[in-house]
Amino acid sequence: MTELQFALNDGTTVAVEVTHLLNAGYTGRSQDDVRAHVEELALLGVPAPTTTPALYPVSPYLAAQVSQVPAQHGRTSGEAEWALVVTGPEPQDVLVTVACDHTDRELEAHGVAWSKNAGPDVLGARAWRLTDVEDRWDDITLKAWVGAEGGEAEIQDGTLAELLPPSYWLEVLRERGLLVTGAVLLSGTIPMRADVDQFASSWRVELTDPAAGDTIGLAYRVAPLPEPIG
Repeated sequence: MTELQFALNDGTTVAVEVTHLLNAGYTGRSQDDVRAHVEELALLGVPAPTTTPALYPVSPYLAAQVSQVPAQHGRTSGEAEWALVVTGPEPQDVLVTVACDHTDRELEAHGVAWSKNAGPDVLGARAWRLTDVEDRWDDITLKAWVGAEGGEAEIQDGTLAELLPPSYWLEVLRERGLLVTGAVLLSGTIPMRADVDQFASSWRVELTDPAAGDTIGLAYRVAPLPEPIG
């Protein structure tokens, strides 16, 4: 079983074994915008979900705190997200960290759930207690940069007000019997800039709490796998 460790602002470290890993999708608070996005993806061959928002179970071992992600071809990419991590039974045991869902975009055209299981969910090494930031949740920013010629290019920039809040997903987990120690849920993402190539050599994501002047980040390189034989 995969174990994750998170450093908290009070100087403690919390470890948790991942029992359930879930990727939310189509999670914009404006479902009119979500429907427009579904229609855009359909033009690219991505199957439409049967309902929105969506929730995709992912193999728990794909939760990772790594600096390198192997890629089987050139059309895989990340996306900036936040993640809930349940470390115990009390409200203060729900942690928030930065995340990047690295997805196989070729496989996505055959099934979103399949594509989510073809790459890791990369999580940050630091976390906040949800109870410490929930009162200013919508002001927290989410940004991502990708490796580009000559440096980095910003590909995503928004606030958590654009996505469904933790309270929504905690209730979903509770209803499904998944609000248990070791549950990890990724939030879904904000729009990407169309003029930046998402199929990049690296990804960097930051979650920033402006009120506290605190940023949680992650970064990783995308490493092509060797050519197969046969």
